[in-house]
Amino acid sequence: MADANLNGDFERRPYWQATMPAIPDRRGRALPSSADVVVVGGGYTGVAAARRLAQLGKQVTLLEAHHLGWGASTRNGGIIHAGYTWGPSELVKRYGPATGPALFAETLEAYRFVTDVIRDEGIDCEFRERGHLELAYGRAHVPHLEEACVDLTRAGVEATVVPKERLHEEIGSDAYHGALAVEGSGLLHPGKWFAGLAASADRAGADLHEGVRARRLRRNGPRLVVETDRGSIVAGQVLVATNGYTDRFAPTLRRRMLPIGSYIVATEPLPADLAAELSPKGRAFFDTKNFLYYWHVSADRRMIFGGRASFIPTSVDRTAGILYRGMLTVHPQLAGYRVEYAWGGNVGFTVDRMPHIGRFGGVAYAMGYCGTGVAMSTWLGTRAAEWLAGGEPPALARLRFPLVPAPYEGRPWFLPFVGEWYRLQDRLAARS
Repeated sequence: MADANLNGDFERRPYWQATMPAIPDRRGRALPSSADVVVVGGGYTGVAAARRLAQLGKQVTLLEAHHLGWGASTRNGGIIHAGYTWGPSELVKRYGPATGPALFAETLEAYRFVTDVIRDEGIDCEFRERGHLELAYGRAHVPHLEEACVDLTRAGVEATVVPKERLHEEIGSDAYHGALAVEGSGLLHPGKWFAGLAASADRAGADLHEGVRARRLRRNGPRLVVETDRGSIVAGQVLVATNGYTDRFAPTLRRRMLPIGSYIVATEPLPADLAAELSPKGRAFFDTKNFLYYWHVSADRRMIFGGRASFIPTSVDRTAGILYRGMLTVHPQLAGYRVEYAWGGNVGFTVDRMPHIGRFGGVAYAMGYCGTGVAMSTWLGTRAAEWLAGGEPPALARLRFPLVPAPYEGRPWFLPFVGEWYRLQDRLAARS
């Protein structure tokens, strides 16, 4: 049940979907009998791949089970940034002095790639490059942010530590103990960005289909056959781009992907002076909890407040109440303002907390963005397309894609136990 102080008349759908441009309906279109490449999944990754393949002269057909952008592409927090879970030094420790720096360079390239597409294609998606703030939930987290600042600066990223006594220059909140300010990141309207990307793919000649679920993949000699609920397509190559919604069509990949729920609320538009008090520099915000919050003030002055509200099966009403209480803990100034939208969706996580791209036989994949999907998914979809068309693979293709180390076929039964461990760590951090 939602919190008693939360209005119950909010819309149970993504604010981004409610306010994005209409995308042409591509349901019911005749499927081709064959294609050079079939892309399964119609989010950022799949649409970016289809766009690039079409630009390279390939006959490409994309299949989306729902409507284009149905998943995380129009359900995310609207924050675009470079980076992985691991910083530059940790990447070198994990993957060596050759691969580690190449991996970090790729995430910076991914961010620049998206901003270039927005500029070159003239996509009106409310993009604002204002940087982001990572906020220390516990006092013990401050030294880690200081170390991260040194690490990022050495890697060429502009970053500064903000002590607690100066936090009000950055955020209207007393809930945190310090912060790391990182430049070279921004905010956008995910739905408008997706609509622009899809329109670009359409102009390039990509064959895009909605309401077509890929059911099974099999071989027919040197070719692949994608069986759907509306017939079969013979393909030279297949790209699986389903991220947090990977299903039995790709069981090998499903055993490597963890779908984790992430939830968001959006308030009514706020007064201009309050919006400026909450976010003086217009930044994006994250905190350092395991059950983290992420938030920002949108271009139309709504508070967009999200988080990993639950690791158990739940409802939008319940998570809206959890996030509403969390929002007021961070920003008590928002008491009395209505929530107008609440929604949720899957984030695709991996065991090693890294995105993955690879090929086996004629099947390629790109997925596992672990919260960095707005930049990485668009770029990795584009790089997968170039690889399939004969180009060089990215450095991320050197990484082994680990299995989930538990009996697992797509339903993460163990996440509630993991969630309780994370909650304990967050409580201990708060006491510190």
